[in-house]
Amino acid sequence: MAFTSSFLGTLKESLMTQWERLQQLETVYSQRASDLYNGDEFPMEVRHYLAAWIEGQDWERASRDSSQAAFLFQVLLENLDNQFSRFAQERDSFLLQRNFRRYKQNFQKYQEEPCTLAAIINWFLVKEKEILNDAELAQQVQTLQVQPAAMELESQRQIEKKLKELKTKVMEHSIRCLEEQQDEFDFKYQTHRMDSCTEEEKKKQLEGLQKMLNALDKCRRNFLSDISVMLNTADVLRLALINEELVDWKRRQQKSCIGAPDDTSLEHLEKWFTQVIECMFQLQKFLQKLDELVGKMTYENDPIPAQKNCLKSKVDTLLTQLIKGSFVVESQPFMPQGRGPLVLRTNVQFSVKVSSASQLKGFRKFNVLGTLSKALNMAESMNGGMVADFRHLTLKDQKVGGGGKGINDLSLSVTEELHQITFQTQFDYQGLSVPLETSSLPAVVISNSSQQQSAWASILWFNTLCPDPENVKFFETSPAATWPQFGEMLSWQFLSCGKRGLDNGQLETLAIKLFGKQQSYDNCKISWTKFSKENLPDTNFTLWVWLDGILNLVKLYLSDLWSDGSIMGFVSKGKERLLLKKKQDGTFLLRFSESIKDGGITFSWVQYGNNGEPSVQTVKPFTSADLKQIALPDILCNFRIMLVGNAPVNPLCYLYPNTPKDQAFGKYYSEKTGEENPYLKYLKTKLVFVSKE
Repeated sequence: MAFTSSFLGTLKESLMTQWERLQQLETVYSQRASDLYNGDEFPMEVRHYLAAWIEGQDWERASRDSSQAAFLFQVLLENLDNQFSRFAQERDSFLLQRNFRRYKQNFQKYQEEPCTLAAIINWFLVKEKEILNDAELAQQVQTLQVQPAAMELESQRQIEKKLKELKTKVMEHSIRCLEEQQDEFDFKYQTHRMDSCTEEEKKKQLEGLQKMLNALDKCRRNFLSDISVMLNTADVLRLALINEELVDWKRRQQKSCIGAPDDTSLEHLEKWFTQVIECMFQLQKFLQKLDELVGKMTYENDPIPAQKNCLKSKVDTLLTQLIKGSFVVESQPFMPQGRGPLVLRTNVQFSVKVSSASQLKGFRKFNVLGTLSKALNMAESMNGGMVADFRHLTLKDQKVGGGGKGINDLSLSVTEELHQITFQTQFDYQGLSVPLETSSLPAVVISNSSQQQSAWASILWFNTLCPDPENVKFFETSPAATWPQFGEMLSWQFLSCGKRGLDNGQLETLAIKLFGKQQSYDNCKISWTKFSKENLPDTNFTLWVWLDGILNLVKLYLSDLWSDGSIMGFVSKGKERLLLKKKQDGTFLLRFSESIKDGGITFSWVQYGNNGEPSVQTVKPFTSADLKQIALPDILCNFRIMLVGNAPVNPLCYLYPNTPKDQAFGKYYSEKTGEENPYLKYLKTKLVFVSKE
């Protein structure tokens, strides 16, 4: 029933028109759709009543094909006439009838240019799709994101509150009151000058003028004071946005680059920065208007000339800081075929997105090259911010010295050398000119795919431990990771490749492997060298190489089994025996091999002898080469052991702790059994793993 319900819901949505789907969006997105139709180019009422027909036409083609555009233009007019006739038959549709007559008259101007009208309608449909896509993406993020902490929610509430206060104050203020007072004073002053009256009357007029001037002066001082208060509020918001919210976002982005399920949407930040900046530009207009008023009339101790320059300087400073702060790298550099973001390879294309390399001695330098195709795409984000999307870029080593490639002289390996891509542009608006610069997170540049594994280790270590994204010399004195930091980072890797992180039991097994049995592991530390350079005891590979081999095995062949919790994974041999010996005959568990460099998985089961004593048996681990031939569920299904004098039998009955094997893995079996398999009467053989051990 659940499947049927879900399917019908999907079917119903697919039958809805795009316009109907827009009407069902949350307020913020339905408002965007409403704002889209604020103008007169394409009336919302026409879009509404002709929705199905409009969406059924190929307007993009018509915008390029004049004959197709002319045909659709005529059909559009006919549809408007038909709708007009329907309204004529309805009592309460007089206004709609009148509007549709006017709409048809307005569309007549495209008689000679029907392609232009087709392009306009197509533009509106494309914009609608963008709104729908943004709403869908926001819903996905909301579904997947980890709930923010109470502190984060409170800080956001405070920002929203301050923003509301600022916007309300700015909107409530009008300079018209000042203008009217000044105009009234000026009129009476000019009248006084030209009026021929007695000295007594002139004295009374002067007293009246003085009162008016005092009131005007008070109004000017109050207005300037209010602007100063608004600037103080804006400065508090600037500090909160740049020093707190933006710093938090950048840290979340760092962690998300290495698999953390953190929300890195810029939706809130874009909205907040935009609103504060809009308020600052409005205050800038207020100050410009004050200039005009002073140009018309000033007086002794006029507060505007004394205070305006200081206020203007503060507005410009705030605007500059806010605009500079809002220029960030939204999507970090990545190669489509790469291991993850921030690992780039010379002469291989990569992409990076900027939303509104350091010259370090001893580090290699690279030229960033585009291609003959378009490398830069400019677009608007969902909240109106400008986005520069760079694609098809490549890095090429700069030649140095005698023509050879640059090499570092800091005793760092190539994969420990960090590089940044810096973006520069100029923002010019309403007389304000601001140079903008921002940099990507430090990236590792490799020249061969064999360096990917080491490069990704460096990216993991840096983004786990370094809160300063500008520290490209991080690996000169790389700090150690505490076990909580290391365990969390490692859990994110399994979450990324297998849709499930590490549980406490798996983490404890790894902690015991690294540090021995401890009461608490919170203060235990693992160094960069121990993680990536020193071989594990009794092996010829490092901790990272071993873990990375397992991660690749999970990603390529075991993702579903890892996701549904069928693989215990990390469990010591001693604990494995303790667990299984307490269970019924044929109980088994799956764990990762500790002796295979490129990742291996094995299973162990308990069986009871004639004397009733349990023994635990383990098979030789299966590697990528094995799982490429036969999927692990099929191995478990068809596995056999040879008992002396007996036919092969499958000893695996229950997945630990007590789930029947076919219940746990049946949905993954690649072949059907029994009467369900139409080929069983012909096919009498199976490819199976048989163990003599």
